[in-house]
Amino acid sequence: MATMAFFEIKPWEKTYLKRHLKPHRLLFFDEPLGAAALDRIQDAEVLSVFIYSRVDRAVLERLARLRLIATRSTGYDHIDLAACAARGVAVLNVPSYGENTVAEHAFALILSLSRNVHKSYLRMQRNDFSIEGLTGFDLQGKTLGVVGAGHIGLHVVRIAKGFGMNVLVCDVNRQPFLAEVLGYQYTSLDALCRHSDIISLHVPYNQHTHHLINMENIKTIKRGAILINTARGAVVDTDALLWGLEKGVLGGAGLDVIEGEELILEEGQLLHDPSNLEKWRTIITDRRILSMDNVVFTPHNSFNSREALVRILDSTIENIQGGLAGQGKNVIEG
Repeated sequence: MATMAFFEIKPWEKTYLKRHLKPHRLLFFDEPLGAAALDRIQDAEVLSVFIYSRVDRAVLERLARLRLIATRSTGYDHIDLAACAARGVAVLNVPSYGENTVAEHAFALILSLSRNVHKSYLRMQRNDFSIEGLTGFDLQGKTLGVVGAGHIGLHVVRIAKGFGMNVLVCDVNRQPFLAEVLGYQYTSLDALCRHSDIISLHVPYNQHTHHLINMENIKTIKRGAILINTARGAVVDTDALLWGLEKGVLGGAGLDVIEGEELILEEGQLLHDPSNLEKWRTIITDRRILSMDNVVFTPHNSFNSREALVRILDSTIENIQGGLAGQGKNVIEG
């Protein structure tokens, strides 16, 4: 029997995990992993976290018995892989759980902007039934640029073709057969920016994709285009995003993520540390962006369908059981 600590867990998830991991001792925490909880999980052999729990070298040093970390996410930039490798701690992720889920959310953001759904709702809240200024645009015949044609990106392509859109794709791994079958065209990031009416980002976050959209290439984006980000916040340079929106280069943005979003969550704590000017600058920039009427923002929620959540738990359970048996199939190499 192993001791397992789960963070960022909802009540129904506790019930589900207890039912499927019966032989083991399970510890549940509603909040992200923090220093206060470390004393309570000293004997944990398994740690399961979501994206707001940072697992760094200092955390690992406090958990001497830890054998594996099962993150309930595809991305793993919140975990120090080098430190885990040095301590012999295996890290497993959920690489495939919500391809259609995130793709559908991306199109929810696209449709909200293209048809001014968010503006209409806010107007109705004020008992204003006028439609002046709410004219949208059709998706049919428009060009969608998909940056990153992995599992999620390909679902976005399929949905776009259903709307009658033209699709450009930028990806380091090209699959000509899929491009022919699905009816899209590969191109460079520069060409995609110049020719797309809507740009949707679906790349993992790493050193190569940090600020993939930046102050240089945002200037090349087709004027009035819409930017959609359901990937990771730091894929887009926030200063460049603000500039693009203020200058009218971007006609709007649909964001499920934004660089520095974790600081907004920590804003209450930062009130006691006003000296950290860089963090406050990030928060102010984010809030300026999120307050714009041509920006639709959801709180990192694109994964959050009931079906996807169950798939995440099923994969996490499988990862834990396989990892403890030395047969983990979703092990991340540091």
